[in-house]
Amino acid sequence: MWLSWDKMQGMPPPSAAILSRQGGQLLMHVWEWPLLVLVALAASTLAAVTGFGGAAVLLPALVAIFGVRAAIPILTVAQLIGNGSRVWFNRRELNWRVVGWFACGGVPMALLGGYLFASAPLGGLTRLLGAFLLLVVVWRHLRPRLARSFPAPAFAAIGAGSSFLSALLGSVGPLMAPFFLAYGLVKGAYIGTEALATVVMHVTKLVAYGQTGVLSWRNAGMGLALGPVMILGSFLGKRIVDRLPERVFVSIIEGVLVAAGVLFLVQG
Repeated sequence: MWLSWDKMQGMPPPSAAILSRQGGQLLMHVWEWPLLVLVALAASTLAAVTGFGGAAVLLPALVAIFGVRAAIPILTVAQLIGNGSRVWFNRRELNWRVVGWFACGGVPMALLGGYLFASAPLGGLTRLLGAFLLLVVVWRHLRPRLARSFPAPAFAAIGAGSSFLSALLGSVGPLMAPFFLAYGLVKGAYIGTEALATVVMHVTKLVAYGQTGVLSWRNAGMGLALGPVMILGSFLGKRIVDRLPERVFVSIIEGVLVAAGVLFLVQG
């Protein structure tokens, strides 16, 4: 069927977009893909060094390109691959007891949060999270002797709260990090154990997103397409962590916690 010249003038050129956002579909201009790849690589490398922060870097780019409704499921798929690769690279240092307790509380609450994702008001919650992160850094410096007295069974409650908020906000890595540090995990043990706990959380969230129709095949495919980039970032981050002194490693994490806290307060 031939199109009239008037209709053709109103159409975007084929090179300008790969997909259309109209009718709920995804839009992706040609220039957006390499930009998204670079952001994903930076996010994955940061997360492989600090254990968190990757989603906070990648999520704004995904929201700008795909919109909020599609961005969080895409992020979850990409983060699942990124965290899975960090588990593999740090597999010899995992703390399975911590992950087991985390899963006990995390699985049911990730399901609940995933079902509530469509309707929950999140602005005030984000600001509260930002204030919490800043207080955690202050607490660690005021009460350093408590840093290694954290009991493993408490990770059931930590998993419940983190998984519920993650399903709603898309990223709560900064919220989880202080507890893993307080337990005494550092470097590879911290990165790998936190990543495995996050894998459990993301798998459960995807089940809920799939059942509620939020996770489409298109969203899943976009997240999978970012997978190789996430794995490369995890590999680069692992090489950086192996060369960092423990004190420098903890200082970097606290610096990112402060930055994330301020960002949540401002943008919440």
